Amino acid sequence: MKYVDEYRGSDLVHTLTKKLQDLSNQPVRIMEVCGTHTMSIFKHGLRQMLPKGIQLISGPGCPVCVTPSGVIDAFVELAGRPEVIIATFGDMIRVPGTGNSLMRAKAAGADVNIVYSPMDSLKIAEQNPDKLVVFLSVGFETTTPTIAATILEADRRKIGNFCIFPANKTMPAPLKVLMEDPKLQVDGLLCPGHVSIISGSENYRFLVDDYGIACVVAGFEPTDILLSVIALVKQVQEGRPALENCYGRVVTAEGNVKARKIVDMVFTPVDSEWRGLGSIKLSGLTLREEYRSFDVIERLEIQITPSSEPKGCRCGDVLKGIAQPPDCPIFGNRCTPGSPVGPCMVSSEGTCAAWYRYGALS
Repeated sequence: MKYVDEYRGSDLVHTLTKKLQDLSNQPVRIMEVCGTHTMSIFKHGLRQMLPKGIQLISGPGCPVCVTPSGVIDAFVELAGRPEVIIATFGDMIRVPGTGNSLMRAKAAGADVNIVYSPMDSLKIAEQNPDKLVVFLSVGFETTTPTIAATILEADRRKIGNFCIFPANKTMPAPLKVLMEDPKLQVDGLLCPGHVSIISGSENYRFLVDDYGIACVVAGFEPTDILLSVIALVKQVQEGRPALENCYGRVVTAEGNVKARKIVDMVFTPVDSEWRGLGSIKLSGLTLREEYRSFDVIERLEIQITPSSEPKGCRCGDVLKGIAQPPDCPIFGNRCTPGSPVGPCMVSSEGTCAAWYRYGALS
């Protein structure tokens, strides 16, 4: 498959691995920010290919995982209202709140629908004029433009029985918080590829300028990741932290300007709560005044309760990169993909899910 197979060739992977082995002469700690990077690293067995001194640490790059339990509880409560139909991406449906999940609510009779695009929600709303259809708007910069476009389309078509539950977050802010956490010691960052398609690689310039951290925007195929790790190791060893774009076939310095304009038209920044990281200034998005009628929180006066982690769960520490899944006392016993306690075990981008599925090979 063009643009895929050529980045998975075993000969090239072995060549890059050998180059990394020859290059590595000191310990280097790298955080892969994006959950898709985490899953790809495990899936392709890259962890065991790396030299012993190179340590990979997962970060807060899973939007489902960083959604606080209080917000998930609000999702579940909303799903239980008879006048409401919930539309959501599939990752969210099994995430547990403090006492329930959308899947259990659906089993109890709630109308919960998995959609593949926010636009699918408009069709559901038109087919059910007597119900309020609510799309659970969770995601980073990658998905936000399509949600903004859906709001604009709903406004154009005067679909009054459609709302979103705004819970989107933006990526740069939590990285600043992590860089200022003395418990986290990292030498370089594998910056997220999907987010960077929209935001642009220059979005991470402040990490180099303000914190002296090595940064590389990386793709998701094995050779993408290995090339990016090589670039980071070179930066660290030469003492020249820089911002490099190793995903140039997709990511540009400025990103997708048109997509960002659509987002800015519909959304405005707001302080937001992150699981494990707390409240981060201007790290979330809420609807602008002219589109506030599509905000279900205001429309139904929904109250979000303070978040709390389940007893024993260390998802928050995993998301901050100060713990690995095996450090959690309930990982693999009380918390499994079939019976998850925390969100990191549920999402396809969750660190605990990756460790559980592939960890025995690492």
